[in-house]
Amino acid sequence: MKLLKPDICCEERLTFRLHMAYSIIEGFILGILALNEFVFIKSLLGTNYELSVLFQFSMLVFLLLVFVNEFLKRIKNRRSFLRIVGILTRLPLMLLFFFPRSAEIYQNDSFYHLIFLAIFLVYYLAALVINPTINLLLKTNYSHQNFGTLYSYAQSANKVVLLFVTFLYGLLLDFDNFAFTYILPIASLLGIASIYLLSKINFTPVQISKTKNTFLESVILSIKNMLGILKNNKPYLHFEIGFMLYGFAFMTTYAVVTIFFYDELKLNYSSVAFYKNSYNILAILLLPIFGKLLGKSDPRKFAMITYTSLALYLFFLMITEYLPYYIELFSIKLYYTLVLYIIFHGFFAATMVLLWNIGSAYFGKDDEADIYQSTHLFLTGVRAIFAPLFGIFVYELTGFTFTFSLGILSLIAGIFLMQWSRKKNIQKSG
Repeated sequence: MKLLKPDICCEERLTFRLHMAYSIIEGFILGILALNEFVFIKSLLGTNYELSVLFQFSMLVFLLLVFVNEFLKRIKNRRSFLRIVGILTRLPLMLLFFFPRSAEIYQNDSFYHLIFLAIFLVYYLAALVINPTINLLLKTNYSHQNFGTLYSYAQSANKVVLLFVTFLYGLLLDFDNFAFTYILPIASLLGIASIYLLSKINFTPVQISKTKNTFLESVILSIKNMLGILKNNKPYLHFEIGFMLYGFAFMTTYAVVTIFFYDELKLNYSSVAFYKNSYNILAILLLPIFGKLLGKSDPRKFAMITYTSLALYLFFLMITEYLPYYIELFSIKLYYTLVLYIIFHGFFAATMVLLWNIGSAYFGKDDEADIYQSTHLFLTGVRAIFAPLFGIFVYELTGFTFTFSLGILSLIAGIFLMQWSRKKNIQKSG
């Protein structure tokens, strides 16, 4: 591949090709899932709290990582196990083919809402195995200096595909509000294929002497190891506290943003797809730049950029309620204030995908990448216990403005913490 530097070795090139193929297919799936929450409230007529639960599941599953980590250590053939996980978690999407194509049924019966939520709970369980494994596979096959760059290339390709699929899927949903009943089953098959490709990346596990510990004893030891990492690695602890503040802001507002688009702005599928695509176009352009920057800078400094961009996109989204001026082009509502929302969301999308997925890997040794990422993801699950539902509660109690403002204040606290942590470590090293 011409975009790769000559000094990249053969094994690194092969890893990149498989990683790229995986990312492209996942981009197709994510392009479909980008409108999933909007499909749930517009086509399936789900409630606000059900919507928050749908999002909550995607993060809440990480609480199980403390058990899954020890289970993975006992799996001799992780490659085969990864493929089995792909089949078991992606195949249930095929059930959506049998969902009714009538709004009246969804309005009068919440049974299908519960089935929809259950299907995606199973789908999100795959992340418990896939996310830590990706970090481990890439960190052991990519050199440190090329890690951020190669990862950003794959993510750029992922977002290009996501862009086109979201746009076309939005048009299709405006034409047929129940297109999800045959599109999501297609995503099921593609998801199985993408995980198969990921499993082909070379990985030789470190030989660890057998332990006589029971599974429960190993889980307790895993918890102690997580706590030990947080206790002994202060920069990483500060990084994760900052992520708790960011995560609170993101999770409390995520479902509320979808409700804002639907209830306040009265957007159709094409308009939602337009806004998602617009900030993703900017993210695609920025990803290679920020990929190189992450490899050269302290992740805490990088986090300050991420948190600031999220705070600003929430701000411009919030003031749209008070400045609801727009033009309509080809059935797409373009709000003037949302142009700035698009710009800052683009910065957020480009930086967060890097920071969230590989930021933790910079705090430990290469062979500890999966442990650090697992700790990071477990803490994601902790905040998911309360944040999404709390966001809906605050919104229904106080409205959009207070909910978005609360998120912005939490992000400002995270920015100050990252700056304080950086200065503290610089003083110590000096």
